[in-house]
Amino acid sequence: MQSRDDRRTPYVPNAGPHPWRRYVAIGDSFTEGIGDPIAGAEGEHRGWADRVAEVLAAQVDDFAYANLAVRGKLIQQIVDDQIAPALALSPDLITFSAGGNDVIRPGSDPDSVAQLFEDAVVRLSSTGATVVVFTGIDTNFTPVFRGIRGKVAIYNENIRAIADRYDCIVADQWSLKEVQDMRFFDDDRLHYNALGHHEVARMVLRALNVPNDLQPMQPDPLPARTWREARAVDLVWAREYLVPWVLRRLRHQSSGDNITAKRPDPLPVVTLAPGQDSSAARGEQV
Repeated sequence: MQSRDDRRTPYVPNAGPHPWRRYVAIGDSFTEGIGDPIAGAEGEHRGWADRVAEVLAAQVDDFAYANLAVRGKLIQQIVDDQIAPALALSPDLITFSAGGNDVIRPGSDPDSVAQLFEDAVVRLSSTGATVVVFTGIDTNFTPVFRGIRGKVAIYNENIRAIADRYDCIVADQWSLKEVQDMRFFDDDRLHYNALGHHEVARMVLRALNVPNDLQPMQPDPLPARTWREARAVDLVWAREYLVPWVLRRLRHQSSGDNITAKRPDPLPVVTLAPGQDSSAARGEQV
């Protein structure tokens, strides 16, 4: 079980089984699970939300989970495309992460993005569902995004204030120091890999005060590279990930164009066994 002396978030387990029976996740690539591919299921991703749902489903009967998140979406697109469908599913637990794709764009205003975020939270919280929101990660550890650290900090303070006003639970990525290490990220240096998604899942379960057996996962040691080898890796990254990202911005395209939600309906959750095809574990619609 999770340690009671966890130094980041006080461990105060729920007095009984958790109260949630229908969980809906909305957002962008972070919530879709990009960077955490399912072995043997081409194009499908697991991610922190799936991992959280698996833990919640194992502890109560009649649990269902939908994930409406789509990679590359800006906050206005998430509001327009996901809020109403999410509310139509009558969830009692909602995770909402949005605005990251807006904040990283040059010239964006974190206060304006936060206003859109607040408008969405007003709608989500009006149903009485438990709403979990996320701060952005502290980007100081990565040269690629270190320059926007101040914008992320401003956005985070807005998120915390919104959460306080509408009684949301905050899953605080900013203080999650474990993932401030490139070994927890995919090769694109933007999305978490399986290690990162696992740590985020642990963080969310702590925030919900849900006991669980998820243990920290240790990354491989950092590879020893000469300066020349490191620069070669940087050049490969720039060619394969940075340049296509910049071109999409210039063309007003998104990685989520023509992508639909991976789990639009609330379904029972079955943990994938090693080698099991993901389609066999989805269950029937409830």
